[in-house]
Amino acid sequence: MYKKKKKWLAMILAGGQGSRLKALTDNVAKPAVSFGGKYRIIDFTLSNCVNSDIDTVGVLTQYQPLELNDYVGNGQPWDLDRTYGGVRLLPPYQGGEGGDWYRGTANAIYQNKNYIDQYDPDYILVLSGDHIYKMNYKIMLDYHIEKNAAATIAVIDVPLSQASRFGIMNSDENGKIYEFEEKPQNPKSTQASMGVYIFNTDTLFRYLEMDEQDETSEKDFGKNIIPLMLSSNEALYCYQYGGYWKDVGTVDSLWEANMDLLGSRPKINLVDPNWRVYSRHVPSFPQIISEGARISNSFVTEGCEVAGEIYNSVLFGGVKVEKGAVIKDSVIMRNCVIKSGAVINYTIMDEMTVVGAGAKVGAPYGEGNEISLIPRAQIIEENAVINEQNQLQMQLRYE
Repeated sequence: MYKKKKKWLAMILAGGQGSRLKALTDNVAKPAVSFGGKYRIIDFTLSNCVNSDIDTVGVLTQYQPLELNDYVGNGQPWDLDRTYGGVRLLPPYQGGEGGDWYRGTANAIYQNKNYIDQYDPDYILVLSGDHIYKMNYKIMLDYHIEKNAAATIAVIDVPLSQASRFGIMNSDENGKIYEFEEKPQNPKSTQASMGVYIFNTDTLFRYLEMDEQDETSEKDFGKNIIPLMLSSNEALYCYQYGGYWKDVGTVDSLWEANMDLLGSRPKINLVDPNWRVYSRHVPSFPQIISEGARISNSFVTEGCEVAGEIYNSVLFGGVKVEKGAVIKDSVIMRNCVIKSGAVINYTIMDEMTVVGAGAKVGAPYGEGNEISLIPRAQIIEENAVINEQNQLQMQLRYE
């Protein structure tokens, strides 16, 4: 087969455990967690690649890969089912000289040098598979080439009060980075790394080789590769991104990102014909909204049957809400059943859970209460009350 050189390709880091999402990642990798009524988190990164005309994508998997592997499959929903290029799932493997788990983000790329070499790309785009955002990587590549950079790092301005949660890039007036601080207590700027990198291929592998020889290294881009390149006076630049971006690494941030889809002016707009977010979605019957049902400021996906009341919530496909049930400020995932008289407040409910008639789950949003998280496939008895204490016991039982 004739193989054409690729200008660039993308490597998506999708092997993280995502333990801060608690029961939601007991059986699935973080990028495979459901989001927004019909999507998975990884849909946003994959769709960004397709919309940016990237046709060669490696997805590096490790933790609980089965559901993620099944979901990505041959890449057809994202137009990545190509004979040459397309999407390729890249788990750790046993080679002629042995094998190993991915020992960090940098090591994961290093272990897949053979995959990258077959396309001989000039540039490598390294991405995280667990962020919600829409971004044209072509514009970032043009910036990278214009600056004659060895590496370009996408950054987003964050409030100073939150900057200590991120890797912070300090740069001059031309965008050239002179210092990187990993989660600094006293940040010098508010330019937070988005975990989106473009590298010149030859330069990247020179530093990956050096990093592999360092037994003290954590094999991480932020902790090791970027500081090493800076100390070697490589030209590293910030690419300022001004759109929506959220790391949905916690239960609270996942809930917030779902709520950001709602309203007349959502923070991230999924109804955009010029930048579609694609997904592997099983077609279902149209949503059924019964007479007397009430729905306000909510996403209700196809396959839902609603006879109750829904306020400020996101319902995934196959959810049934019986007459007299009320859902507020919540995310209800696939194939859940909320029976008559049940009340759900400020909750993320994982798939296939059944809430019995008259049960009460969660506490109202906005009164200093914590969000409730209900693990997958629970049976909540009639008239049960799921408060903070027994909710914790439920989660511990299934973690």
